[in-house]
Amino acid sequence: MHDYILTLSCPDRMGIVHAFSAWLLTQHGNIVQAQQFGDSDSGQFFLRVHFSLPVEKMTAELQGDFFPVAERFQMQATFHSAIRKTRLLILVSRQGHCLNDLLFRVQSGQMPAEVAAVVSNHPDLEPLARAHDLPFHHLPVSADTRAQQEQQILNLVERNQVDLVVLARYMQILSTDLCKALEGRAINIHHSFLPSFKGARPYYQAHARGVKLIGATAHYVTQDLDEGPIIEQDVARVDHAMSPQDLTRIGGDTESMVLSRAVRWHVEHRILMNGRRTVVFRQ
Repeated sequence: MHDYILTLSCPDRMGIVHAFSAWLLTQHGNIVQAQQFGDSDSGQFFLRVHFSLPVEKMTAELQGDFFPVAERFQMQATFHSAIRKTRLLILVSRQGHCLNDLLFRVQSGQMPAEVAAVVSNHPDLEPLARAHDLPFHHLPVSADTRAQQEQQILNLVERNQVDLVVLARYMQILSTDLCKALEGRAINIHHSFLPSFKGARPYYQAHARGVKLIGATAHYVTQDLDEGPIIEQDVARVDHAMSPQDLTRIGGDTESMVLSRAVRWHVEHRILMNGRRTVVFRQ
């Protein structure tokens, strides 16, 4: 059997699941797993179906076969191969905790993806990338060279057939043009203090204010800085006895976990857009 995943959203109405099931029957297919959600606020219906077919087909062929059903229900429907690994381009600066976590998960088979290359505006993490036999591209950036540097990133995305760009603590603000070019296929991670404690050493700032909870947010990159659709968040409790270094360590662990979940759900086609929000069909 050959496995595929269908993700779809459409105006909520009767008969959507029945229509898909009837179509799948004509394909002699079988449902492996299905998750659905009807949002009363937006009036939208969301569906993720993992199914198998006795004959291998191209996803474009399935898209064409399914088009009459999609058109009838005004669906935004996309078919994915369940075995094809998503290709990642990881952007980093000097902090390597998120990069290290992602590379381990990919190399150990815990993450169904493959890393095409690592890009950084600093050379510090080249040894880590090389240790995983990955190409490392040092692309310094300044206000005067930002346009050229971002074009180099886009060239790498195209040349390496990258599906998802991951900003694993990449400490640069992306231009509007780059955000548009990567819309829906770039994920960022940051601490959840924002809009408080902006700038350098946020965990030191948080310690000085005596915070009791620290956390992280993973979201899709948009033109609105750090305000893209949220995919995943988590928090950790801290107390007065902890040092700024303790908060930094705990915050880094939380960032790594949150980012890895967000990337995993994206590469497993578990995230659907619902306006400025996301629907995430977690396992």
